[in-house]
Amino acid sequence: MRSTPENQRALLDIADLDRRIQQAERARTQPEQGARINELAGVRQVQLRELTALAGTLEDARTELSRLESDVKLAEQRRDRDAERLAAATDSKQAQALENEIASLGRRLSALEDSELEVMGRVEEAESAVNAQQALIDQTNAEGAKLTADAKAAMAAAAAEGEQLTRDRAALASGIAADLLAEYERRASRGIGVGLLRRGVCEGCRMVLSGTDLTQIRRAAPDDVVSCPECGAILVRTDESGL
Repeated sequence: MRSTPENQRALLDIADLDRRIQQAERARTQPEQGARINELAGVRQVQLRELTALAGTLEDARTELSRLESDVKLAEQRRDRDAERLAAATDSKQAQALENEIASLGRRLSALEDSELEVMGRVEEAESAVNAQQALIDQTNAEGAKLTADAKAAMAAAAAEGEQLTRDRAALASGIAADLLAEYERRASRGIGVGLLRRGVCEGCRMVLSGTDLTQIRRAAPDDVVSCPECGAILVRTDESGL
């Protein structure tokens, strides 16, 4: 294949644009924030499970406290009713029975109130644990929201950059011989499409060419399309090639 040296050199710019287009596409589809966003999603699931467990503990403590408060209220009502009956009692046996029941109710109330205080402490601890866990979730959500917003902005910018680079490539490609461009794209689809030969080194694969290979390349005409014997890329020759 033959093509003007200018067309061959233009392939280097095409290759650079292709590289940048690929980078923009990766940035559009795989934002750098993605890994942390996914990690936070997993962290949030664990935190929510913990919150559910803590909320269950709190609900159980509140239910127990409500029961104790109801028991205290009933015992107080019964004690007060017995006290009224005792005040109006005329029979000594009845009075003695009421006094015994009032004393028993007093002991029960004391035990209930002690339990009530203990459970109130558990309710406070459970509320504190729920609030602390919710604060952690809020922090996780805030970080996730910020990263998501940053990722969307980065993806939009990468999409816009990719579109501009694609337009630039189309404009540059329109000035390159169709057969040469097709050959570059064929090779690029399999590996390295083009490489600059600089001081005996193919910059496509970074391999140093042998003296024999350089001699053969030196003998080629300027418009001959030559290939790197190592990677198969189109070799672009310039004054820096060391030929």
